[in-house]
Amino acid sequence: MKRRRARLELVEDRTSRLHRTRFDEERHLSPIQPLTERQAEYLDALGRSPQVIVLGPAGTGKTYIAGTRAADQLRQRRISKVVITRPNVPAGRSLGFFPGSLEEKIAPWVAPLTEAMKERMGAGAFEIALKAGDIEIVPFEVMRGRTFKDCLVILDEAQNTTTNEIKMFLTRIGDDCQVIINGDVSQTDLRETSGLRTVIHLVKSRMMPIPVVEFTRADIVRSGICAEWVAAFEETNL
Repeated sequence: MKRRRARLELVEDRTSRLHRTRFDEERHLSPIQPLTERQAEYLDALGRSPQVIVLGPAGTGKTYIAGTRAADQLRQRRISKVVITRPNVPAGRSLGFFPGSLEEKIAPWVAPLTEAMKERMGAGAFEIALKAGDIEIVPFEVMRGRTFKDCLVILDEAQNTTTNEIKMFLTRIGDDCQVIINGDVSQTDLRETSGLRTVIHLVKSRMMPIPVVEFTRADIVRSGICAEWVAAFEETNL
């Protein structure tokens, strides 16, 4: 009987070690490593400031780093929620013709962020967090009157917000929040002044303590062809 009990204890201990090792690895992922000096500046700003504005062309890691940061903060329980939003210019500022709830309608537009989070957390953990409300996708149509507390809030493609929209967004922020505003002012689809331009002007003219990290095409890490296309469009003013 003693021999049998000892064998059971050894089997249970081995199973426990395997289980513990597997999930320890999932919980203790390596920190994000910057690929450029500007990415290092971005990560440093995220580590010390409650609000960060990130500008620059496609392929520089603006959205990927924001999504990965959000996943890590949520997994480590440093925040209670991640809130994701972005303006919806391509659909005529309305999501009405897409099927499903407002959140389901906006989901395709925030896919770059949610895919980065899934990659970092695992698809299963992401879906559980989404269903539990720990990850919330909030369309601009229902943002007025909200207050965001104890969370990380990401506004992606901010160049397509109007001044009134970004004003509404920034005045939703409550206590214990970090805000990441991503955008590329050279790619605005608005016919009026971009709200992102207005915010950058206010930050710089009023010397507000909000880091503004500005990527250039030299920071593009997505691919060589991406960098070539960005250069082609910039140099021909398209």
